[in-house]
Amino acid sequence: MNHYPNLLNPLELGFTTLKNRVLMGSMHTGLEDKARDFPRLAAYFAERAKGDVGLIVTGGFAPNIVGWLTPFGSTLMSRRQLPRHRLVTDAVHQHDGKICMQILHSGRYGYHPLVVSASDIKSPITPFKPRALSVKGVYRQIDAYVRCAKLAQQAGYDGVEVMGSEGYFINQFLVTRTNKRNDEFGGEYANRMRLPVEIVRRVRQACGENFIIIFRLSMLDLVPRGSNWDEVIQLGKAIEAAGASLINTGIGWHEARLPTILTTVPRAAYAEVTGRFRQHVNIPVIAVNRINTPEVAEQVLASGQADMVSMARPMLADPHFVAKAAAGTPQRINTCIACNQACLDHTFTKQTSSCLVNPQACYETLLTIEPTHQAKNIAVVGAGPAGLAAATTAAERGHQVTLFEANGEIGGQFNLAKRIPGKEEFHETIRYYRVKLDETGVDLKLNTRVDAASLEHFDEIILASGVTPRVLSIPGIDHHKVVDYMDCIYGNRSIGEKVAIIGAGGIGFDAAEYLLHAGHSTSLNPEDYFRYWGVDLDQRAGVENVKPNPGTPARQIWMLQRKTSRPGKSLGKTSGWVHRATLKMGKVKFLTGVDYRKIDDSGLHITIDQQDQLLDVDNVIICAGQLSVTELLEPLQASDKPVHVIGGAKLAAEIDAKRAIKQGTEIAAAL
Repeated sequence: MNHYPNLLNPLELGFTTLKNRVLMGSMHTGLEDKARDFPRLAAYFAERAKGDVGLIVTGGFAPNIVGWLTPFGSTLMSRRQLPRHRLVTDAVHQHDGKICMQILHSGRYGYHPLVVSASDIKSPITPFKPRALSVKGVYRQIDAYVRCAKLAQQAGYDGVEVMGSEGYFINQFLVTRTNKRNDEFGGEYANRMRLPVEIVRRVRQACGENFIIIFRLSMLDLVPRGSNWDEVIQLGKAIEAAGASLINTGIGWHEARLPTILTTVPRAAYAEVTGRFRQHVNIPVIAVNRINTPEVAEQVLASGQADMVSMARPMLADPHFVAKAAAGTPQRINTCIACNQACLDHTFTKQTSSCLVNPQACYETLLTIEPTHQAKNIAVVGAGPAGLAAATTAAERGHQVTLFEANGEIGGQFNLAKRIPGKEEFHETIRYYRVKLDETGVDLKLNTRVDAASLEHFDEIILASGVTPRVLSIPGIDHHKVVDYMDCIYGNRSIGEKVAIIGAGGIGFDAAEYLLHAGHSTSLNPEDYFRYWGVDLDQRAGVENVKPNPGTPARQIWMLQRKTSRPGKSLGKTSGWVHRATLKMGKVKFLTGVDYRKIDDSGLHITIDQQDQLLDVDNVIICAGQLSVTELLEPLQASDKPVHVIGGAKLAAEIDAKRAIKQGTEIAAAL
């Protein structure tokens, strides 16, 4: 029985048919930037094509040097580059897939001194002020787009996506925020939209009718002085008339100061925007952002909000997403949790992208999981992320695996994370591993503590015993006001209205958000989310004349750390600012350079800059790091058993699920 009749329904484009309504959206992985990495890029896309995604869009390729994202970054501007691209297109077509290349001109978002834009207005998130193009210069950029599209066609791509959203070059011409021109590309909106319309028109002319042209249109800029709704509709109709095959939705400029794709955003929160737009055009439109399960995708399509859904990061998490949905086994999908830790965080720190829940993503040729030639009897101690990855990978390869867990449920630190408002998606990873344990035949022993003697008959032992909260040496640390973060988040202790949190790392921020929201999450429905962050779909760009309304915080919170550096410094590059903004809106007070003197009935006694202070709080939550749980290590090593230590048991500093799952997968792949 087909549970997803809309999602799995083919989409007819006239000259070609897409096998289903799933678009693998564009993601820059870093593999696009160097010719030597194209075999890896081809393998990465081939795996998604094998998983039956309807249409793939590559990461962005600049049409010329001034359009670079980074110096010497991904481009397609010469026939000499065609052979590397044919590796990609051939690999996808071998699995009956279709692929479009995204043409992305960075404009003022480029990280290099050659940047150009509509006007010489510097971006707030990049270091270089752009040069304003002359009229001839603008036409040269249009020529570059057309040349790039024609080269993409020669390389075997089924089409191109013209990136016209997220605040990049085309967006910079569309709005008065960045366009101060008074020539044929400035002034009234008909002039400001001339650039994208001319690009699409000329690409269609150059590439013919049997070529997919997707235009990524910014339907909600989420920045002041962005496009209003009438302008969005006007542009959409003009792009359709110019020859586009599909219109993809863009939500928010990169400089917008509210989250659009993080796990704090409700699923399909912005599909309503696409639904409103869809009524005004006659070509298929694509909904985007936080669509991560086949059920959500099906609902978006069934409700008439879109003709197709874009899922980018979900295809990192599970390349066989579509195939599993079609097989009627959605429970087997490794769901994207929208954490950004291995994808976007890697992109913005110039690392190759991957996926926290799937470390094979972009490493298909380097991290291979092959059947074992010698089956072993393997014990895995600890069913947190590291242990789950190790146990299921080893069992998948053909080893006999027993997984021991001292607690009554699998998941380890993910069981804490899933309780934090805005991190509910962590439930999905636990569900995925629960299914995979059964599927691979792992013998799971819950509520079971083991010692070295009970592990003697195993051939190999993987120690993934995790961490325990660090206990601080502060006078009064055993006072009844003191609560460790695990008891706090698990709800084992009642917490008062005034709280001091010692520690401003990831766990400290999680504890603060848990207490701040008193269990109510704005991530579960769009209405709460839009009100909280100040979004109104009926206002210009969604944000003008709108203020965030976070409501009254549930508690008065102080967050303290010994260091004088910025609180939350270790948080992810693309998510840290959101967590800091959330706590700021909740009126959390940050104190740095703190010496802790004592805890007593009066509260927490501290010293800052040689000034003594008393925080009159009801509770003190200890989030001052963790210690590895390794009491088994020494006796196991003494028994001469092969022991592999992974996850928090190997390194407790700043609990890192990305590292834990990667280590678990790698060690199991090597056994």
